[in-house]
Amino acid sequence: MIFHNKLIYWYLQKNRDLPWRKTQNPYHVWLSEIMLQQTRVAQGLPYFLKFTEAFPTVFDLAKATEERVLKLWQGLGYYSRARNLHFTAKYIANELNGEFPNNYKELLKLKGVGDYTASAIASICFNEPAAVVDGNVYRVLSRYFGIKAPINSSKGIREFKELAQTLINVEQPGVYNQAIMDFGALHCKPQNPLCKDCVLSNSCVALEKGLVKELPVKEKKIKVKKRYFNYLVVVTNDNKTIIEERKGKGIWQGLYQFPLIETTKSIEINELLENEEFDALFPEQASVSLFNKKEIVHKLSHQHLYTKFWVVKTDSHKKTTINWSELDKYPVPVLIDKFLKEFEIEKR
Repeated sequence: MIFHNKLIYWYLQKNRDLPWRKTQNPYHVWLSEIMLQQTRVAQGLPYFLKFTEAFPTVFDLAKATEERVLKLWQGLGYYSRARNLHFTAKYIANELNGEFPNNYKELLKLKGVGDYTASAIASICFNEPAAVVDGNVYRVLSRYFGIKAPINSSKGIREFKELAQTLINVEQPGVYNQAIMDFGALHCKPQNPLCKDCVLSNSCVALEKGLVKELPVKEKKIKVKKRYFNYLVVVTNDNKTIIEERKGKGIWQGLYQFPLIETTKSIEINELLENEEFDALFPEQASVSLFNKKEIVHKLSHQHLYTKFWVVKTDSHKKTTINWSELDKYPVPVLIDKFLKEFEIEKR
């Protein structure tokens, strides 16, 4: 039995019951694939259900405000995916009359759609033999064929894509692509793969040569940058506060946050009070206290945020326009969402 037939045979017995597997609707497949980038299925599934309920069609998503989209996306991370999703929905609804491109090359032109997502949609929805290559596929192919090329190098990416394309089942490309992805996620796992009960075990190079733990190979990660965030949580006598939309092209663009002072190192209260930005925001006397006694370390892919939430109590402030009861309407980073929940508990 050849490689793709073995995987399809395994898949037909072991595949997961997922809502986007029950349709060839490109809107649903596209939505699921965007959500599952850098995200486990268990985490992404509730968001998929929430989005399809709020936005049953691409037209509904296109009509939504960006703020609404970001609010529903809150907690899923990598927020550029949500902004690209919204942009592309508007393009498809307004420029393509709601019709998704029906082939890999045209799908690849959509904002936020890369090689993997274009291949998935083209194969699942339009039966085009375009091979998907994601983390699960890298792992299966590198182990089965004993490939040591780094999966995050230009050479490795090209080599694996070419190999994947030669292996695809041209009669059932969508089924095969889902089979190899599921096989990597459920069976040929990063840790403790199920090698003793594997349909590919009699011809797997990694298993034969004892390389399962060594493959796939990844080049060393980019050095992680440390950043120091000081959020100023304003609380006035009339229960109002200040939140601002985060601008620029950095992390969390379009989300809301408390006034932020970023410093080059962790600071204490006396250093905060002497800070020029703090002085400009609070020229008059205010009561300041540190909410989290231990610095919160929020880890992103290439940066770690060392965070302190400073509660600033003041009689009033000209920038305080938001009532505390309205804060849950605004999309915020998970870091701030967790703080708000803890702060509300402590206030009770």
